[in-house]
Amino acid sequence: MRYYPVHLDIKNRNCLVVGGGGVGTRKVENLLKCDARVTVVSPKISSKLQDLSKSEPLTLKRRPYRSSDLAGMFLVIGATNDENLNRQISRDAEARNTLCNIADRPEVCNFILPSIVRRDDLVITISTSGRSPALAKKLRKTLERQFGSEYADLLRLMGAIRIKLLSEAHEPEAHKPLFEQLINSDLIDLIRDAKTEEINSLLSRVLGDGYRFEDLLPNDSPQE
Repeated sequence: MRYYPVHLDIKNRNCLVVGGGGVGTRKVENLLKCDARVTVVSPKISSKLQDLSKSEPLTLKRRPYRSSDLAGMFLVIGATNDENLNRQISRDAEARNTLCNIADRPEVCNFILPSIVRRDDLVITISTSGRSPALAKKLRKTLERQFGSEYADLLRLMGAIRIKLLSEAHEPEAHKPLFEQLINSDLIDLIRDAKTEEINSLLSRVLGDGYRFEDLLPNDSPQE
């Protein structure tokens, strides 16, 4: 199977998770991180889900799944240990042209979930097309060590610089060599080591006056 890679915008979209155990809870947490509106249907609901429902856009229905639960849903995740039920969810979703993932059953999914390395807005996904979740997990752990929180700071900084450049009526095409200089410099090391003055010196050299880390990201200024 060859999958078409895509990152979905599920903000404020209705998503259904069938299954309220450990696997279902993890699926719900990831959906909520992406600002989805989530409904969980399951006779048993974990204590973590009960706690989340007090502060998150999460609806809990403590009962067995019904085909009608798919009405109005953008996507559904089956996270039960009942093989017959999981396949029923898949058939119902297919009939409604609804995005469907069944945990650990790629043959009855129309999309699969990759392993994820998340550093705020930086999202790195790893997929083995369902052939080896264990290898995907190993690669994820390797990348987690390689890409630390400094990459989230770098991405926020680049976004702030881009907004400032656009506000100054720079032509977008002129930004490319500037960003390439920054990316190819030792900026990521300076951010990781909290070298504020060195960061500011680099920004000034590449971008000119008026670009200081503490002004661009006032709440994220590193402390030496």
